[in-house]
Amino acid sequence: MDDFLINDIHVTGNRNGNSLINRKMIFRILGVLLAIEAILLLISGCVSVIYDESDYIYFVYCALLNLGVGSVLVWLGRHADNTVTRRDGYCIVAFTWLLFTAFGMLPFYISGAIPSIPNAFFETMSGFTTTGATILDDIEALSHGMLFWRSFTQWIGGLGIIFFTIAVLPIFGVGNQVLFSAEATGVIHDKIHPKISVMAKWLWLIYLLITGSLIILLLIGGMDLFDAVCHAFATAATGGYSTKQASVAHWNSAYIEYVIAIYMLLSSINFSLYFMCLRGQVRHLFKDDETKAFLTSVMVVTLLITVSLVLHNGYGLERAFRSAFFQVASLHTSCGFGTDDYNLWAPFTWVLFLYTMVAGGCTGSTSGGVKLMRVVILLRNVKNEFNRLMHPRAVLPVKVNGQAVSQNTLATVATFVILYLICVFVGWTLLVFMGLNLEDALGIVLSSMGNTGPGLGSFGPAFSWNALPDAAKWVLSFLMLIGRLEVFGILLMFAPSFWEKH
Repeated sequence: MDDFLINDIHVTGNRNGNSLINRKMIFRILGVLLAIEAILLLISGCVSVIYDESDYIYFVYCALLNLGVGSVLVWLGRHADNTVTRRDGYCIVAFTWLLFTAFGMLPFYISGAIPSIPNAFFETMSGFTTTGATILDDIEALSHGMLFWRSFTQWIGGLGIIFFTIAVLPIFGVGNQVLFSAEATGVIHDKIHPKISVMAKWLWLIYLLITGSLIILLLIGGMDLFDAVCHAFATAATGGYSTKQASVAHWNSAYIEYVIAIYMLLSSINFSLYFMCLRGQVRHLFKDDETKAFLTSVMVVTLLITVSLVLHNGYGLERAFRSAFFQVASLHTSCGFGTDDYNLWAPFTWVLFLYTMVAGGCTGSTSGGVKLMRVVILLRNVKNEFNRLMHPRAVLPVKVNGQAVSQNTLATVATFVILYLICVFVGWTLLVFMGLNLEDALGIVLSSMGNTGPGLGSFGPAFSWNALPDAAKWVLSFLMLIGRLEVFGILLMFAPSFWEKH
C-alpha cells in the first residue's frame, strides 16, 4: 500500500430487498458478546481472589447472569441467516455498547461500590467509551478487583468492542466487514490486509505490544504491578482511569509522567501505520499528513502553555514544560490523566485545551474527538476556497497524502463536524437548563463528546462529576456513546428511514 487512501465504507446489500433487520443474527451475535463479557468479568474476579477480597463473588454472579442472558439470545438466534447488512451492523454496534455497559455496571452496583444506578451506569459507560470521567470521590476505597474491572473496561473499549469481536466472531461464523464499518465510522479505512479478521488481529497485536511495553516501563519507574497494569490499560486505551484519587500526580515522578505522556501520543496515532512499520515501511509513519499535523499541534500548544506557565504561574522551565506536555498530551489524545489543576492556569490556556478536546487524536487510533484528519481536510478545503476566489477556473483538489479527496468525502466530513457541533450545542443547552453555569456545562459536554474526561471549572481534573444531577449523567452518558461511535452510528438509528422496509 503505497499511500493511505480516502476510502468509502463498504456497503453490504439487503438480503431480499424488503427485509427490515436480521433480528435472529443480531440476537446471536449479542449473545456471544455477552458470553465474552462474562469471561472478562471472571478475569476481574480472579484479581479479587489474588488479593483475598470477598467481592470476587459479585463478579461470579454477574458472569453467570451474562451467560444466562447470552444463552437465551443465542437460542433466539438459532437458524439465523448468516448475512449481515450495514443496517444490522449499526444495530449490533449500538446494542453491544449499551448491553456491555448495562451488564458491566452490575459488579459496581450489587457490591455497593457504586450504590446508585445512574452513577454506576455513568462510570461504566465512561469506561467502555474510554472517556475517563468519574463520579468517584474516593477511588482508593474500591477493592483491587473493582479497580481492575474499571480499568479493564477502558482497555476493552479502547480499540473497540466490535473491532475485537471481528477477530473472535469468525470462529462462530459471524465475522463481517459491516461490523467494522459500523463501529469505525471514521474518515479513512486503511485495509492493511484483505481479510478484516486478520487485520483486527494484527491491530490487537500492536495494542498488546503497546500495553505490555508500557507495563514494563512503569514497573521500572517504581509502580507496583497492579498499578502498572491498570495505568497501562488506561493509557493504551487513552481512557484516563487511575487507581489513585490524585491520578498520575500521586507518584510525583517526572519519569512516570514523561513515559505516560509519550505513550498517550503513541496510542493516538493511526495503528495501521504501526503495521506498516512492522512490515519495514517506516516511511509511511513520517510521511503521513495526519500524524504530522497531530504532532505539530501537540508541540505548538505545549510550547504556548509552557511560556504561559513560566510567565503567569512562576513555574520553573522544566516543570512548566513537563506539566504542559503531560496535560496537552492527555487532553489532545482524549486520555484525561492529570498531574496538575489547569483551572489555576491562565484562562488563555483553557481556550487551547477546549481546542485539543475538540480536535482529538488521529483516525484509526484509540483516541476521541473530531480527529485530526477531518481538521486537516477542512483547513485545506478552506484554503482552496480562498484560492478559488482568486482563480475561479482553477482545478484545486483537496489532497491528503498525495491523494485527492473525493467530493463525497468532503461533504461527509463537513456534515460530521456540523452534527458534532449541533450535539455539543444541544447538550450544552440541556445542562445549562439543569442549572449548570455556561463554563462548566461547555467543558463537560466537550469532554463527553470527545471522550476526554476532565472538564473545566467545578468539573476539572481536581474534581469528580458526582455533583451533577442524575439527569445530567444520563445525558452525558449518551453523549459519550455518540462521541465514541462518531455521531453517525447512533444518530442514524433515530432516522425513520432507518427502520423502513427497503
